[in-house]
Amino acid sequence: MGGGVLVIGESLIDIVTGTDGRTAEVVGGSPANVALGLARQRIPVRLLTALARDERGERIGAHLEGEGVDIDPASWSAPATSTAHARIGADGSAAYDFDIAWTLERPVALGDATHVHVGSIGAFVEPGATAVEAALRERRPGTVVTFDPNIRPALVPAHAQTRARFERLVSMSNLVKLSDEDAEWLYPALTPRQVCTHLVELGAGVAALTAGGSGAILQSSRAVVDVGAPRVAVRDTVGAGDTFMAALIRRVLSSPELLDAATEADLLAAGSYAATAAAITVQRAGADLPTLDEILEAAAPLAS
Repeated sequence: MGGGVLVIGESLIDIVTGTDGRTAEVVGGSPANVALGLARQRIPVRLLTALARDERGERIGAHLEGEGVDIDPASWSAPATSTAHARIGADGSAAYDFDIAWTLERPVALGDATHVHVGSIGAFVEPGATAVEAALRERRPGTVVTFDPNIRPALVPAHAQTRARFERLVSMSNLVKLSDEDAEWLYPALTPRQVCTHLVELGAGVAALTAGGSGAILQSSRAVVDVGAPRVAVRDTVGAGDTFMAALIRRVLSSPELLDAATEADLLAAGSYAATAAAITVQRAGADLPTLDEILEAAAPLAS
């Protein structure tokens, strides 16, 4: 399976208001969700984030550490723990309002990490974003980088500036996953397949573009495949993309050849595993990512 993963990015409290008007607070943040998903798939993972020593920050730390995530000590750097108010629509989709503080110690120390995952607010919001990009530029040869932009238009800089940083990060990444909404915002004139082709041309070994219930596209320099999404009853979509990302990372750790001219069969196997994992999450409330056993159990009937 190889070594563990260093995840760099935000963690926060999701204040979730459901269709019934009830509100609950749960641990969230795309990179934190990815770290949680990796830990539940039995992958050693360290999270470098920005937390405050307040009640919400302590709650996030306790929750993630209880699931097996190692919180980097440098993470306790924020003046207040960030929040996102998520309002769940009738179709299960979520709309967000954010109160974010994203600061990191400089420089970011990658340590002995052989796989680094970055993304979301942590890749674009200053002052932390510059530290993240600098750390990737100084990574050791052979370090695998995965990236999920998870664009939040209300938080990122101007379009041209954000796309320029996105493309710089893609050029340093082995695997890039983005949603159809990310792709439409970044490249409104391109089709999803054209976006994937562009990302591979920029240097990504594998590009994955998810489209909810419509499935996903995975592309390498050698092949491109469409992956269907399992038909399930959707409770909400919170954490679905992060589940897909965490599942893809696990496949990369178990099958490093994915990043070196993956074949159609390679891409289809990885995409099907990730889609199965995401389908479990959308049937549950909030970012309740599945365990490895749950994913394998759900995938077994599909493989028979």
